[in-house]
Amino acid sequence: MDIRHLKYFLGVVDHGGFGRAAMQLHIAQPSLSQAVLALERELGVQLFHRTGRHVVVSSSGRALIEPARRAVRDFDAFRSTVDSLKSRQVGQVDLALLPSQAVEPFSTVAMQFGKLYPGMTISAQPAYTSADVMQLLASGACELGLFGSAEFVPPPGIHLEPIEEQPMVLIGLPGQPFTDGSVVHHNDLTGARFITSPPGSVMRQVVDEILGSGIDAHIAVEVAHRSSVLPLVLAGGGLAVLTAAWTDLARKCGAAVMHLEPAHTLQVTLAYRTPAVMTPAAQAFAEVVREYASDKYL
Repeated sequence: MDIRHLKYFLGVVDHGGFGRAAMQLHIAQPSLSQAVLALERELGVQLFHRTGRHVVVSSSGRALIEPARRAVRDFDAFRSTVDSLKSRQVGQVDLALLPSQAVEPFSTVAMQFGKLYPGMTISAQPAYTSADVMQLLASGACELGLFGSAEFVPPPGIHLEPIEEQPMVLIGLPGQPFTDGSVVHHNDLTGARFITSPPGSVMRQVVDEILGSGIDAHIAVEVAHRSSVLPLVLAGGGLAVLTAAWTDLARKCGAAVMHLEPAHTLQVTLAYRTPAVMTPAAQAFAEVVREYASDKYL
């Protein structure tokens, strides 16, 4: 149904005839009459009784008035929302986000995005592995994904944009047994107790590599919720391998941050479906992420 036909119908009702309605709607009277006839044919009812130069709203026409007004109001509200989205005034970004990237670069990107687009909302959906991100994108639950991984081949229909590389660091209590800023080799970790995630993350890959080097060390706690890792370290539960994104927060909380040798890095990536067209809100967020990436490499 053409929304214009409903507007023309209401114009005839409100102005009491086709002639006056045509003048107010800035449309030729024959065109207005044809539009109303088309609406009547589509609905299969007569909306007006035509008596000479006068028209009277029929019972079917009277029944249509309120639904037509609601439909026109809803459509106008929708157009207003679309116009706002096009100008990037309002909208929501549905983002799949891993915990470490929720610290950085998400914190910096979200602050900049909020300054540029104060009327928009970021809805960050939790994910724990790159596979979780792919599933959220493929299902349509999220438009964008921000995640870190080792070398990763996306499934068909998903495009990846590299954003930055983050080194992996070792986090523990100061002096137990390492000092902040020191370089730690695998063979220095004999007797270590690790707090780490389940298999599937770069954090776990590094820990498994350390354990596979033949030293006497073990996993003390395996926890999927990354937000629990730093509190467990601060409570004396063991050492953790995290991305360098955690460095500032860890030190502010009183932890020591050490460099690992050999070094390990994680690739932070922006992901989205292709060739799907992004909403204006998602486009705006992606642009802020790209600006962050370009600033990192200037």
